[in-house]
Order: sequence, then C-alpha cells, then structure tokens
Amino acid sequence: MSGGSSTAAQDLTHFMETTMQSLQNSLTFPLDEMGTRIDDLEKNVAALMTQAVQKLKKLHSTKA
Repeated sequence: MSGGSSTAAQDLTHFMETTMQSLQNSLTFPLDEMGTRIDDLEKNVAALMTQAVQKLKKLHSTKA
C-alpha cells in the first residue's frame, strides 16, 4: 500500500468518524429531551389519576 492511499484511507476514516459523531450528537439531545417529556407526562398522568380516585372516593362516601 502506498503512502498516498494510506493517507486517503486515514482521511476517509477521520471523515466517517466525524460524521458519525455529528449524527450521534444531533440525535442524542432530541431523544434525551423526548425522554424527559415522557417522564413528565407520566408524572402528570399519575397525579391526575390520583386526583380522580380521590374525587370518586369523596363522591362515593357522600352517597353512602
């Protein structure tokens, strides 16, 4: 293998590593943000369910 093709292979490898790192960075943040939003949504749904159960219990106890 000549020095020129070795350099070209190294350049291509560096380019691919840089490109893949850039892709990973551009995908990681939005996925983390989506995960945070899902966690918040789950907490809000759980709080609403708790409130609904409390209201149902209150309604049931006033009818009894």
